[in-house]
Amino acid sequence: MDLPHAALLLAAGLAAGTVNAVAGGGSLITFPAMIAAGLPPVPANVSNSVAVFPGYVAAVAGSKADLPRPRALATLVPTALLGTIAGALLLLATPARAFEVVVPFLVLGATAVLAFQDPLRRLVGHPRDLSPRRRTVAVQTMVAVGAVYGGYFGAALGVMLVAGLALVLDATLARVSAIKNLLSAVVGLTTLVVFALFGPVNWTAVAVVAPATLIGGYVGARLVRRLPPVVLKTLIVVFGTTIGFYLLWRALS
Repeated sequence: MDLPHAALLLAAGLAAGTVNAVAGGGSLITFPAMIAAGLPPVPANVSNSVAVFPGYVAAVAGSKADLPRPRALATLVPTALLGTIAGALLLLATPARAFEVVVPFLVLGATAVLAFQDPLRRLVGHPRDLSPRRRTVAVQTMVAVGAVYGGYFGAALGVMLVAGLALVLDATLARVSAIKNLLSAVVGLTTLVVFALFGPVNWTAVAVVAPATLIGGYVGARLVRRLPPVVLKTLIVVFGTTIGFYLLWRALS
């Protein structure tokens, strides 16, 4: 890898770590950068999934003050773990074309759920009005769907998780974002292990991108804590809409 390509990957990793902590979608920065650096599409996708993991860890560190008690999160981690394994194995075992066509609509749908969160809550019921059992099932379902998506594709995972969790949790958006960071780290760690064992990882590209996502993730998480809820929601909706239409254009082109 020559110096210009290394510089491109370094800058992409820094930007992706920040974007992932704020809204999600940083993979849409690092994945094209890896393609531009000369990696074939499949190794680029796998290497990208491995490289962005440190950014998720840094985002957890930066948002730990907003996390609920560990006991409240204990049941979500196994669901995220199993869902991610299912998604990652699906990626390695099946053609990606059909899913690539569906993904943009999933991202746009998740963005719309977040944008119209209050009307939807009035329609399906506010989380505080649900029985504990229904609330638990709803949260577990959202985490499972997000984890399968993250294991298979990963781009805009943050948008998917924030949109789903914000609909079923009675919590501030900052807390939802902190939970999103933790679950994203679980997804990232799981895909790292699966792809390191079975995927064509380019470890040189990972070595360049990963430290940059670490810095960007921490900066982005600290930024989230200072943003008013309406600004944070607007940023995530704008990111999600942009990412969704970009993915749709890429899938249909």
